[in-house]
Amino acid sequence: MKKKTMFAYLRNLILVVGLYAILMVLMDTGVIDRYYAGILTMMFINIIMAVSLNLTTGYLGQLVLGHAGFMSVGAYAAAIFTMNVDLPAAVSFPLALLVAGAVSAVVGIIIGIPALHLRGDYLAIITLGFGEIIRVIFLNLDITGGALGLRGIPNMTTFAWVYFVAAATIFIVNTFVKSRHGRAVIAIREDEIAAEATGINTTYYKMMAFVLAAAIAGIGGGLYAHHIGIINPTKFDFNYSIEFLVMVVLGGMGSTTGSILAAVVLTILPEALREFSDYRMLLYSIILIVMMLFKPNGLLGRYEFSLTKIIDRFKNKQKGGSKKETEPAKEEV
Repeated sequence: MKKKTMFAYLRNLILVVGLYAILMVLMDTGVIDRYYAGILTMMFINIIMAVSLNLTTGYLGQLVLGHAGFMSVGAYAAAIFTMNVDLPAAVSFPLALLVAGAVSAVVGIIIGIPALHLRGDYLAIITLGFGEIIRVIFLNLDITGGALGLRGIPNMTTFAWVYFVAAATIFIVNTFVKSRHGRAVIAIREDEIAAEATGINTTYYKMMAFVLAAAIAGIGGGLYAHHIGIINPTKFDFNYSIEFLVMVVLGGMGSTTGSILAAVVLTILPEALREFSDYRMLLYSIILIVMMLFKPNGLLGRYEFSLTKIIDRFKNKQKGGSKKETEPAKEEV
């Protein structure tokens, strides 16, 4: 690994830990009270969901309308696990998140095998159907609590968990996108027929991105279940999937930075407009229409914030300035 890359990773790690320390100090001193701490927790869960959906809808270019379905699978899997094992919380909760991710990944494979051979809007229709089927199944199973849902889920999700899982999600997705596999995924988005003609196994790479996104969504569901304490199948309906889709479209499809920004805005905005909560889906619909008409690429398009690029640009400007200063002045004739 290059020295420059190692330095970039170390710098980003210091920034992540530093931001966490600042937020914890603000919480401990009461500047951020329990109400706003709860909003921050949901904000990072939404970041996890938006970044994972952006992997399939943004980078892969496949419209997925059932992302909340994978979240619900992870939420129920993690909740059932922790409620039925007799282990310390420090052991059971990490295992529950791994179970949530694994079960969601398996479900993603089952859905992806028939769906990812299709192109265009067919995948969107299948994932939409999957989300509704999962919801109906959970409504009629005794182990999931039926229509009443699961209650008494231990509150194990802390701010530290959602913060560092969100940071890990961003790191994993960015690393994947910059890898050889990520370049193949982007090639499929740009032109699937051309990508296939160059020898790229399009079904394999579509499945890889789809399953990775499903696994991350499942982990997000596990965090959500152990934060709220009660989960109900009706929560993970089509409207919830649309909320995540709006985050991706608003931020910019193919921009992790945009997904993060949109998740932050669309988590805080409903709290600021709580009096108009009944019109939230109307607001999301208007946002989608306006974005498609006037800024179809989203707020950031495919732009990614990179501290390394900013530092390099600053260094280049400094070098350019010092070079001009050291150049001898031309003598006038």
